[in-house]
Amino acid sequence: MKLIIASNNSGKIKEIKDIFKNKFDEIISMKEAGCNIDVVEDGTTFFENAFKKARTISEFTQSVALSDDSGLVVDALNGAPGIYSARYGGENTNDEKNIDKLLLNMKDVKNRQARFVSCVVLYFPEGKFLSAVGTAEGEILYERKGEGGFGYDPVFYSYELKKSFAEASVEEKNKISHRGKALRLLYKKLKEVINGKV
Repeated sequence: MKLIIASNNSGKIKEIKDIFKNKFDEIISMKEAGCNIDVVEDGTTFFENAFKKARTISEFTQSVALSDDSGLVVDALNGAPGIYSARYGGENTNDEKNIDKLLLNMKDVKNRQARFVSCVVLYFPEGKFLSAVGTAEGEILYERKGEGGFGYDPVFYSYELKKSFAEASVEEKNKISHRGKALRLLYKKLKEVINGKV
């Protein structure tokens, strides 16, 4: 089975390929599939955005498509940046600007509890789909720590790893990350469908 990743985020694509390697005949990105559609993420939840992306790319390519919509949910900010995590810093933003805005908004906040949330959707051309959600609990650091990862990884301290995501190795992060958990749960559901258990 060929799988198309409905994303243009290089960090996300690499993570998905690492976690799903040897589980599909071929895993390629939208770009590699010659698909240059820009799917507008106008949903109000992680699921709505992930579902829309996966369905759009699957229908366009007539292949199985996997989409992930994920973000950082901070308790003290009433769940922000949430579904707006990738564009939290405003127009023409990037990882650094997003982190700068987050640290500024958290400057004098004592409750720094937060979690990464990932919703993944696997959509089939015939209209069926599977979905799964994964979370990683932690808190927001006062400053960046570590050189790895992407997105908010340098300021997210993982309770499970006892360090920031950016200080973790790829293998360490993938074992406990929100996306890793969601993808493994999704694959478990897929195997049950293939084996006729569902």
